[in-house]
This record gives sequence, C-alpha cells and structure tokens, in this order.
Amino acid sequence: MDDGNKKNLKRLEDLAAIAGVSISTVSRALNDSPLVSDRTKKRIMALAQNNNYSGRLKDKVYTDDTDKTISIVIPPPQGRDTRLSDPFTLDLIGGIGDALKEQNCDMLISHLTMTDYHAAANLVASGRCDGLVVIGQSTMHDQLNQLAQMKVPFVAWGAQLPGQQYCSVGSDNHQGGRRATNHLIRMGRKRIAFLGDNEGPEVQLRFSGYKEALEQNEMMVQPELVRPAHFYPESAMEAIDVLLEEGIPFDGVVAASDMIAIGAMRALVRAGKQVPEDVSVIGYDDVLVAAYASPALSTIKQDVTKAGRLIVSKLLRMLEGQAVQPSYLPTDLIVRESCGS
Repeated sequence: MDDGNKKNLKRLEDLAAIAGVSISTVSRALNDSPLVSDRTKKRIMALAQNNNYSGRLKDKVYTDDTDKTISIVIPPPQGRDTRLSDPFTLDLIGGIGDALKEQNCDMLISHLTMTDYHAAANLVASGRCDGLVVIGQSTMHDQLNQLAQMKVPFVAWGAQLPGQQYCSVGSDNHQGGRRATNHLIRMGRKRIAFLGDNEGPEVQLRFSGYKEALEQNEMMVQPELVRPAHFYPESAMEAIDVLLEEGIPFDGVVAASDMIAIGAMRALVRAGKQVPEDVSVIGYDDVLVAAYASPALSTIKQDVTKAGRLIVSKLLRMLEGQAVQPSYLPTDLIVRESCGS
C-alpha cells in the first residue's frame, strides 16, 4: 500500500497490514525492541505517524530479566466452559511451564474465551506477551488458520487437520485409540464400548483408531456401544448408567480420557459390576491419578514433558523468524489392573 494513502488507524493489526509485517514485529518496533532492526523501526514509526495511528501498547507485565513471555490460551471445548482444573490440562501446562523456565521465559495463563481470532491476536498486539500456546483446537480450526494468516506467533496443542496453516504439536491419537482397543481385544473382550466427545479433533482420531482395530480383527462397530462423554467423570457415569439401563451388553470400555475412564469405573462398581472381571476399562492420557485409581487404570500415555519442550522450542524458533512444521509424538500403552493383565 502506498505510504501516502493516509488513514486513521486504531488497531495494531491494521498498522501491521500496511507495513506488511507481523503484529509482533510492529509491537516490538513501537516498543523499541532490539529484536527489530533500526531500519524496520523507522519505517513502522513513519507509517504510524503518517496514518495517524492512535493505538497504544500496554506496559509489559513481565520483568526485564526474562527473554520472552508466552501466554497460554485454552479455547472452550466444543462450546462448553473451559475447566482449567482438568488433570491433563494441568499436566500439559506444567510441561510447557518447565520448558519455558529452562529457556528463561515467563508464562501467563489467559482466560480469553477466544470466540474469534482477533481476541487472541490482541494478546500479542497489546504487548502483554510475545507469543501464544493454544491448548486444544476445539472448534476453532478456521479461526486458528486466520490467526496464522495474520502472522501471529503461536503453536497449538492438538491434532493435524486438513488445510492446516498453523503449527501444531500433539500425540498420535489414531495410534493411541488403536492400541487401546487392540489391548482389550487381546484380553478376549468382544463387545467394546467407546466413550468420548467425537466433536473434538483429537477424540475423532482416537475413535478412528478404535474403529480400525475392530475392523482389523473382523469385529463390527456397534453404534449402540459408541456413547458421547465429555472430559469429566460425571458425564462418563451417565453414559454407563444409560448403557446398563438399556440392557446393552458390553465387556470392555475404551475411554477418550482418563477422567472418562475413572467415571466409567465408578458407575460400573456402583451398579455391582467388577472391573476388570466383568468389564475391562482403558483410558487415555496417563494423568497422575490414573495409577492411584481403584483398580489402577490402564491407559495410553501422552508424554507431556516432551510435548512441552517441543511446543516451546517451535514457538521460540518461530519468534526468531524460522519456519516450523507440525509434528506429533508417539503414544505408549501403560498396562495396569483395570484390564486384567
């Protein structure tokens, strides 16, 4: 755009669009950051003056002895309220926090609802942080693509999806779902239920692994055994109660998370069923409480320490102007008491 075409700009992203650079570059330039060349600073300052830029950056909320500040954003899962207390979310935040500490970076937890990509972009544009980690894609895939088009530096924890334009890190969810189901089949289970919220990208992939394992073992997918359950025990308890009330036989449960699995075991025991004698149960995540459940929960482990380091490494490289690509980590089968072997 011709610098002579003056506008009255109020938003940092508009100034970034005129300058042809990222929002974070404009933010740093206006804050006289040493990460931006003097030539770029002068050009952006001139554009701001010539276009009557009236926005202002908020003061940095972190101290000068840290290299970067990264904000963690948690989109609401499929339109529901975000539960920061979810054990896996806390484990993952811990892994990211440890990795940031190793790199002398600060961490902020944002309660941003992220109903659109502008809200997330403004976190960086305001100067409150240098980049974002988005935990979970929920139904925000299109908005995350738009965020990437605006050159906002962020890495998402989640699945790799068709048409993805942003960097994500996640586990091999399809492999995990397949391994969980195959283990129950090896234990001799014939009617295996799946509990999870299939609207979410990661659970969709775990479900696809479940289906593949059944098909490879010449077992039919039974629609009545596929039940929605959100990521908290009460939802799983309700799903199991309904299965039992309807008289639908099942001898195994593949749960899309450990908290779903723990809720399922609770409902089974309450109904007089024995785990694993009557029904074998396997979860997903390997949160700390899984090993101390009664019986101890078999599960698919996601390595949050490796995930945290990989997320932070990719984001810091992105902030240095390097290109990064999505990647995912393998999963591990952790066998405990809830499967019988």
